[in-house]
Amino acid sequence: MLKLYNTLTRRKEDFTPVKTGEAKIYSCGPTVYSFQHIGNMRAAIFQDITRRTLKFLGYKVTSVQNITDVGHLVSDEDEGEDKMLKAAVKENKNPFEIAKFYTDAYTDDLHLLNVEFPTFMPKATEEIPEQIEIIKNLLKKEIAYKTQDGIYFDVAKFPKYGQLSGRTLEQIQENTQERIEENTDKHNPQDFALWKFTTGTNAHHIMKWDAEFGEGFPGWHIECSAMSAKYLGKEFDIHTGGIEHVPIHHENEIAQNTCSGCVTKVGYWIHNAHLQVDGEKMAKSSGTAYLLKDLIKKGYSPIALRELILRTHYRKSLNFTFESLDTATNNIKKINEFNNKLDTLKTIENKSNNKIENLSKVHTDTFTQSIEDDFNTPKAFASLYDFMSEFNKQKEYTKQDIESAKQFIQKTDEILGLLIKEKVQVIPQQIIDLANLRKDAKENKDWAKCDELRNQIQELGYSIKDDKNSKEGFIISIINK
Repeated sequence: MLKLYNTLTRRKEDFTPVKTGEAKIYSCGPTVYSFQHIGNMRAAIFQDITRRTLKFLGYKVTSVQNITDVGHLVSDEDEGEDKMLKAAVKENKNPFEIAKFYTDAYTDDLHLLNVEFPTFMPKATEEIPEQIEIIKNLLKKEIAYKTQDGIYFDVAKFPKYGQLSGRTLEQIQENTQERIEENTDKHNPQDFALWKFTTGTNAHHIMKWDAEFGEGFPGWHIECSAMSAKYLGKEFDIHTGGIEHVPIHHENEIAQNTCSGCVTKVGYWIHNAHLQVDGEKMAKSSGTAYLLKDLIKKGYSPIALRELILRTHYRKSLNFTFESLDTATNNIKKINEFNNKLDTLKTIENKSNNKIENLSKVHTDTFTQSIEDDFNTPKAFASLYDFMSEFNKQKEYTKQDIESAKQFIQKTDEILGLLIKEKVQVIPQQIIDLANLRKDAKENKDWAKCDELRNQIQELGYSIKDDKNSKEGFIISIINK
């Protein structure tokens, strides 16, 4: 029986889906104004484990992960510039170009990390009508109100505001009053934007849409209510996100859902903890906000990061070090070598001894029990390593022994996703684009540009080799450690 720790109730609960045999999951995705660091990748891998586990346990899974490409301001509390617009100005592109580039980069990283994609990955900019309808509903109910710069949700109209983080509205106000820039038009400091008008500091906002209550763009929180309702319905089972989403983003989402009636039930709210680097918070200023491409550049496999992340329970803070990544590299090497070795072992004629088959059954049961206990991947690893150790102690094997071992490894990998399949190596779109630019430069005999682009490709952890027999005219490879 699957048990999940529910942030809303602060306890582990048996998983009882809205509809027997089905599981509907909504996951908060990235804001695509920049490359996603390895802390964001922890969230993506946890979402992947959630989906994989439910499929493993026999549920028909429908999952949604949003892409935020508008409306997320620099402060989660609706202050400052839109992150997309700020990145567009910095890179001298329009926000839509920024969104596409970093969405592609993110999905490339998911491929490299062996993340199975959700059923739907909608973008905020593609779901504007649905967001407008919810805002209209809240205005009609007088739960939302209009100011000079936008439409705001009146948190005082929702008495349960703060239930997810376990605080009353009064406690929230006491803790946040000083750090929220005063907006005298707001009824309460915690009132949050549903829609921002293209006036004042947002007068030149490029991403804007017409609405009967005024031209503008949606706030950050409303998109999740709109998308979850559209793709999963009024009731769904699981909502995931990082622990940082609890006090603001998810509190606001619950308020919107409940008061508008667009979503009336979310069974379980589950959140992954943060990833630290060398025991401290990741920071660009200190150079510790590592990207996946930084690790690849150093010669590490993306699957090593996946293993490192899964070795710590999702609700515990994870400390990233390169020493721990070295350990992960050795671990995935052992797992993959064991799997590959199964095809090379000599076998003997069948005997009556079913030791390996029984061993496989026992460890499959303990592996499953671990995963059912709130996605306890560290404990699940113990079952995997114990099986490998006990298998290796045997001196001779039957064909059935080998088949039982293969089935066990393949079964555990349905969740862990650590087996490396060389033939499906995915090259990020960014690298392919640079390779095509180099090809154009070569055709134009711009040798200096060719060398510059080759160096860029190498700096990102890849090598390129000209090949006339290749359809593209070149071959790209990961630079292995």
